[in-house]
Amino acid sequence: GDLELGDGMKAARDEEPESTTQESMFSLVRLSQGGPRRLPGPRSEVRVIAELGARLLGSVPGVDWEQMQRTQTIRQWIAQVVPGYEPLSKIDSAGGEFHVAGRTFHTPRFATEDGRGVLHPHRLPETGDDLGQGLRLMTVRSEGQFNTVVYEETDLYRHQDRRDVILLHPDDLQRLGISHNQPVRVSSAVGQMDGVLARSYDDIRPGNVLMYYPEANCLVPRQVDPQSRTPAFKSVAVRVEAIELVSAGV
Repeated sequence: GDLELGDGMKAARDEEPESTTQESMFSLVRLSQGGPRRLPGPRSEVRVIAELGARLLGSVPGVDWEQMQRTQTIRQWIAQVVPGYEPLSKIDSAGGEFHVAGRTFHTPRFATEDGRGVLHPHRLPETGDDLGQGLRLMTVRSEGQFNTVVYEETDLYRHQDRRDVILLHPDDLQRLGISHNQPVRVSSAVGQMDGVLARSYDDIRPGNVLMYYPEANCLVPRQVDPQSRTPAFKSVAVRVEAIELVSAGV
């Protein structure tokens, strides 16, 4: 059928026409009631996906695309196949919330024959070119940040009052001849950032440096890992130089 403006857009969580569920970081699952739409057009996430499935796949044995547009249907399916989610099948009538079974260990025993955890060592991949300084950049979120949305400049986790910083171990600062809070240029194979403040940070291992994203995304190459298909946000070869040295051409 014909599509109208906004028909392919997904409604925000607080605009869902039906109840949805969300799981907290503490493995608690609860209902979210949604609410009225702000604008006409956007539809529920499950309706968009179900309609795409119906148009692309047509009739599929065992799949009722119309029923798949209802969040309650999805919950029933999840309850049947995901261990610990069995109470999800009754949450529409029971309400409240439930804790996902098997997530909390009150005793140090694992679900193995001998009750002990099994650890698997993995060799770290070769890091490649280090741009002459042996520094690897990891990009991270701050405490006052949700995904790429920054709510405040401070970072309580790392005791930082601003985001335009690069955190280095004190030994690396000394090795590079850079002082605490000195403006630097941070460069990688694909980009550079000027005026970043180099800061001493004891809680990072020598050879590793830390910056905040999305600001530092310009330093991350577009190549992706062949297995995970993600960029190397935690392992980018960088070079850090004092601004005055860069200006002098040293």
